[in-house]
Amino acid sequence: MCGICGFTGKLQHREQVLTDMMNSIIHRGPDSGGRHVDEDIAMGFRRLSIIDLNNGDQPMYNEDHSIVITFNGEIYNHMELRQDLEAKGHVFRNRADTEVLIHAYEEYGQDMLNMLRGMFAFVIWDSNTRTLFGARDFFGIKPFYYGIFDGNLVYGSEIKSILEYPGYQRTLNEEALENYLTFQYSVLPETFFKGIFKLMPAHCFTFHEGKMDIRRYWEPKFEADESRTLEDWVNAIDDAMQDSIESHKISDVEVGSFLSSGVDSSYVAACFHGDKTFTVGFDYAKYNEIDYAKSLSEKIQIDNYSKLITTDEYWDSIAKIQYQMDEPLADPSAIALYFVSQTAAKHVKVAMSGEGADEFFGGYNIYREPMDLAGVRRLPGWLLKALAAAANAVPFHFKGQSFLKRAATPVEQRFVGNAFEYSMEERARILKHPTGRYPFTELTKPYYDKVRDQDDVTKMQYIDIHF
Repeated sequence: MCGICGFTGKLQHREQVLTDMMNSIIHRGPDSGGRHVDEDIAMGFRRLSIIDLNNGDQPMYNEDHSIVITFNGEIYNHMELRQDLEAKGHVFRNRADTEVLIHAYEEYGQDMLNMLRGMFAFVIWDSNTRTLFGARDFFGIKPFYYGIFDGNLVYGSEIKSILEYPGYQRTLNEEALENYLTFQYSVLPETFFKGIFKLMPAHCFTFHEGKMDIRRYWEPKFEADESRTLEDWVNAIDDAMQDSIESHKISDVEVGSFLSSGVDSSYVAACFHGDKTFTVGFDYAKYNEIDYAKSLSEKIQIDNYSKLITTDEYWDSIAKIQYQMDEPLADPSAIALYFVSQTAAKHVKVAMSGEGADEFFGGYNIYREPMDLAGVRRLPGWLLKALAAAANAVPFHFKGQSFLKRAATPVEQRFVGNAFEYSMEERARILKHPTGRYPFTELTKPYYDKVRDQDDVTKMQYIDIHF
C-alpha cells in the first residue's frame, strides 16, 4: 500500500505541515516520499514500490506539468488502457499504472472511472481549472478521509495525517459512537473525529473554489439469471476467479497469499500459482488453523509461513492495532489480520486474500435465517405479531423466544449486517449523552429500497456489501 495526503489553500509553514502529515503515514510507504507544493495546493505521497520500481515515484505529472496526481492502489487493466490511450496519441514516460490515470483523465475526464479495474484512492490537481478531482474504488478497499477547515480541503489515506493539520481541533463525534454500539464499527460518513469524513466507496468528488461536490459513480446490482444451470455458474465463477487472480498478480515484486481454513482463501491459494502462503493461529485449539493451512500448502506444493499468536501478544498488540485503524472496530479478526500481515511482510510486499467472498457468495451462516424462518412466516401477519408480543411479555427466557421475535420482524427491521449489538433503547441507557440520531433503519432503508423486490437473502447480501 501507499499513502497520500495534502491540503488546498495557503497556509503558514505549509512545507512543515505537509512533512508532518507525510511522516504520520510513513508506515504505508517506507520506500520513498514525494511532494508537490504550489500556491494553491500541497500534495504528499509515501510509496510502497510494486510496479515499475525505478520510475514510479509520485507525485506524477503530465507533459506540461499542468496536471499532477498522487495515487494509492493498483489498476489491474492499466496495460489495456495504455494501449487505448497511446492509440489516441498520448505519450508515456514509464510503465507505472499511475501515469495511465493522468492520461485517462486528460482524455476522458471523470468518465475515466467507468474504465478502471482495480483498487484505488487518488487525487488529481488540474491547475488549468484550479480543481481537485478525487475518487475511491468501487468497494472502498483503499481508504480516503477528508475535512474542510477554513475553506480548505484537507485529505489523507488515514485520519492521523489530517490530525497534523493545524486548523483542525480534535472533537469526539458522539453520533459515530452511538451508531458504533449497534453496528460494531464506524458506519456514518462522518468519522469518530467530528468534522472528518470518509469518502464513501464508489464515490468521487471535485473541489473548486471552496466548494465540495460529491457523487456516486457506480453501484453493484443483483440480477438473477435463472436460465443458467448450476454447472454453467460453476464454470462462470471459476473463469471469473481465475481471471481476477491473474490480474491481481500483475506486479514487479513477489506476490503471496493469506491462507486460513476457509473456502475463500483456500481457493485463492490453490489457484494463484505462487510460492508462499501465510497463516496465523491462536494458542487456543478452537481458533488455530495452522495445521489445516500447512496440510493444504503441502498438497498444492507451496511453502507456508505461520505464526502462533500467544495470549500475551494478543492483548499487547491491541493499542498499536487501534492506532493503525484510526477508528474502533469490534471485530477481533483485525488482530489476526495484523499478525498475518506482519508475518507476510517479512517475505513479500503483496498478498492476496479471500476478503469479500462471503458477501458475494452468501457464505455467512446468518444468510440461512430467511430459509429457517420461512415456514413460520407463512402464518398470518396478525398471528405472528401476537406470538411475538406474547414472547416479549414472558418475564423469563425460553427456547424459541428469539426465533418467534425474528419471525415476526421483517428483515428490513432486524438485519443491519453480520453483527448487530445494541438497540436504540439499549444505546440510550448506556450513553451519558445519547443523541437519538440515525436509528439503524434510517441508515439501511435507502439500500433496502433499492432491492425491495429481491428475496430476503439477496437483501441481506446487499446490505453487507454496502455496510
